[in-house]
Amino acid sequence: MAAIEKPSVRTANPNFSSGPCAKRPGWTPMALKGVPAGRSHRAPVGKVKLKEAIDLTREILGVPDDYRIGIVPASDTGAVEMAMWSLLGARGVDMVAWESFGETWVADVLKQLKIKDTRVINAPYGELPDLSKIDFDRDVVFTWNGTTSGVRVPNGDFIPADRKGLTLCDATSAAFAQRLDWPKLDVVTFSWQKVLGGEGAHGMLILSPRAVERLESYEPSWPMPKIFRLTNGGKIIEGIFVGDTINTPSMLCNEDYLDALKWSKSIGGLEGLIGRADANLKAVADWVAKTDWVDFLARVPETRSNTSVCLRIVDPAVMALPEDKQAAVAKKIAALLDKEGIAYDIDSYRDAPSGLRIWCGATVETSDVKALTGWLDWAFAVAKSEI
Repeated sequence: MAAIEKPSVRTANPNFSSGPCAKRPGWTPMALKGVPAGRSHRAPVGKVKLKEAIDLTREILGVPDDYRIGIVPASDTGAVEMAMWSLLGARGVDMVAWESFGETWVADVLKQLKIKDTRVINAPYGELPDLSKIDFDRDVVFTWNGTTSGVRVPNGDFIPADRKGLTLCDATSAAFAQRLDWPKLDVVTFSWQKVLGGEGAHGMLILSPRAVERLESYEPSWPMPKIFRLTNGGKIIEGIFVGDTINTPSMLCNEDYLDALKWSKSIGGLEGLIGRADANLKAVADWVAKTDWVDFLARVPETRSNTSVCLRIVDPAVMALPEDKQAAVAKKIAALLDKEGIAYDIDSYRDAPSGLRIWCGATVETSDVKALTGWLDWAFAVAKSEI
């Protein structure tokens, strides 16, 4: 059998992981030269750095002035669970899920918090649930962008302005790449290692005045770990939202986040970030439109993520195989491109349908996405030839 010819154009940066994500273009460790290494995060210099990260986050994301922004432990997971443990239980809750992380929050509420008045509104991978079924007189927990399915809500129009419950939104793979409808959101969480390619372990928790009112008027019935405690004596701990963190943050990671935020400003802020992610999605979509072996996992174009782009193999010969063999073809593609140094970490998420997941967030160059598509065709041809 003749060898299948490799493309001539290589990716300049092979990092397409969906978290931790690619560093911003031009990043080197010298970006961290301003870090106050060896200093306490509670020293004046540490507090100034942490407050700067909060202020730049507000500026770039357009967070309303009366919303509080805090740096919290344990990445987006810590931020989501801190919000659920602190706020839920005052009324019934609708849990909305269409991929693995949303299902994790469902499991937390049902199995850990054990809130009896819980409704689960879900959908299979590739689809959104029927959002009209949500009762916003209840509290609502949902992801804005499904990181493991590549399916996002197109906008916040499904959320009423006059809701009685709180909306808790996991926006970790949406913030800085998609427009969040702030008046419709009472809690927003994300992590540094997603769209801006920061380092892991730190989460951001953003609270509306309605969420603060709930915190100060409601005490959950379950035990509250120290790192989840947002109030003291029935009042919100204001220090958390000006850089006085609950536990010790990494000043190295904070410096890296500051670098990413400053880069974001240099390319036009939120609009520049969204534009880069949208261009990356378009590069994939243009390729998918002319390629018969692959399609988006997201069925509806308006719900397709511009960050965690998930693809499924639709070649008839592959689809005729047993599921484990189909999965093997996708894994072979990822392994080939890893070996070639073209693309790292593009396997679909372990709980998701077999396929590929390509991070297309703002730190990824469109030229690399375009180069990758040619190599995907090559890798598929090689994998198919070995069936």
